[in-house]
Amino acid sequence: MTKYNSENGRKNMRLRGYDYSCAGLYFITICVKNRACLFGQIQNKKMQLNEAGRMVETEWIKLSERFKNIRFHEYIVMPNHFHAILEIVVPVGATLVVVHPIVDDHPIKKSTHDNTTILQTKNTGEPEQTIGQPQGIAPTTTNNQNETGTQTKKTLGDMVGAFESITTVNYIHGARTNHWPPFEGKLWQRNYYDHIIRDEQSYQNISEYVFNNPAKWDEDQFNPANKRSE
Repeated sequence: MTKYNSENGRKNMRLRGYDYSCAGLYFITICVKNRACLFGQIQNKKMQLNEAGRMVETEWIKLSERFKNIRFHEYIVMPNHFHAILEIVVPVGATLVVVHPIVDDHPIKKSTHDNTTILQTKNTGEPEQTIGQPQGIAPTTTNNQNETGTQTKKTLGDMVGAFESITTVNYIHGARTNHWPPFEGKLWQRNYYDHIIRDEQSYQNISEYVFNNPAKWDEDQFNPANKRSE
């Protein structure tokens, strides 16, 4: 398998032919360019967001105001990257079985920041591998167009692109007015990782990976101290 080059973003491992506007659960990872730690720091194995990190978290939550067909599951803002499980909801009339996992006798599991609700979704399809390196890269364009060329459906790439654009504009404003650390060229690295979640076990594995990410920062592949050739 061709490996993704995080430095120049030229390799593309997205699932060929897959319609990323389809209803389903998607795991995404977005990295700050050059792995610069701009959003806070890990203290006692917990993520401590700075002002910029809180902005990123806020804009992620607000994304549902722009895209009405998405739901948020587990997510975490890390010092230099962002993990999230995003659900594109099924069209009206379709059937989806949703199971709410019980955590501490409540059907809600919180993120590290105590504000994310997790919904467990049963999907058909072959089992995915357990969490490790996120699989694939989402497309940045879509073929969901009508005869006039007007886009009819929004893809995962559209949603991530909007999030990156909004947070970049806000970060630039923060750097100018609140002395946030400057970034080189672009805030986010060119491409992002995506993984299509196809079954319950995969969902559980990825959810736990996201939730436990701060506690494993010392061994995290995105930790600048662990930087290696990709």
